Amino acid sequence: MLNIGCHLSVSKGYKVMGEEALKIGANTFQFFTRNPRGSKAKEIDSNDVKALLELAKENKFATILAHAPYTLNACSADEGTRKFAVNVMADDLNRMEYMPNNFYNFHPGNHIKQGAQKGIEYIINMLDTVLKPEQTTTVLLETMSGKGTEVGKTFEELKRILDGVTLSDKMGVCLDTCHIYDAGYDIVNDLDGVIERFDRIIGIDKLCAIHLNDSKNPFESHKDRHEKIGEGSMGKGVFIKIINHPKLRHLPFFLETPIDLAGHAQEIKFLREGYIEK
Repeated sequence: MLNIGCHLSVSKGYKVMGEEALKIGANTFQFFTRNPRGSKAKEIDSNDVKALLELAKENKFATILAHAPYTLNACSADEGTRKFAVNVMADDLNRMEYMPNNFYNFHPGNHIKQGAQKGIEYIINMLDTVLKPEQTTTVLLETMSGKGTEVGKTFEELKRILDGVTLSDKMGVCLDTCHIYDAGYDIVNDLDGVIERFDRIIGIDKLCAIHLNDSKNPFESHKDRHEKIGEGSMGKGVFIKIINHPKLRHLPFFLETPIDLAGHAQEIKFLREGYIEK
């Protein structure tokens, strides 16, 4: 079965997100844990979360993906910003235990001219502070496009973070198709080669989720502008290859394309029609 969803708004409530997913043919979804451009988080309604979990179980949902706010920068040159990142992620991981055994994804951050190695050290320090042995949530590093001073633009940088974290068994990777294409991994013409490289450097067992996004920019542009499936520089064909790839097809896929729910429904329909059941 193809496990596919899109980004939904938690402001309407947890159960509503599950209902919206079902209406567009999805069997999972992604949501921001709090204001993506700020710090405010909606108070947890345990009954609402319970209703979502019941709905998800009844409809055999795949793993759900929570996304940290964009304001979380664990490797900032500013100490206050780094403390904010620690506090936000610690709070988010506590909140995620209301819906156990799901994923929490974050952008590694921008080192702001300190150098990637210093940025990686800060990220590891944050993760060692917030990760707990008893947590059920798997924390995912997102692959980045290499815009500005982003950390995580190469598999090697992600590997250094994963290797440095004490509780590495609580960690994984979310691969963003737009980001890695923009970063210089040619998944359009050499998908097998890119997946083999990921497996050799990081380990395919660490790949937990995929963001399915086309790119508004050409290959290796080091930008980060998502496009609707098949309307960017990557084309429709690669997405059918990705969802059917033997090392990827079992993963949950999440659309972050710039489109409304009706548009996501059409993208999901296209992907389901292109998925080969085995």
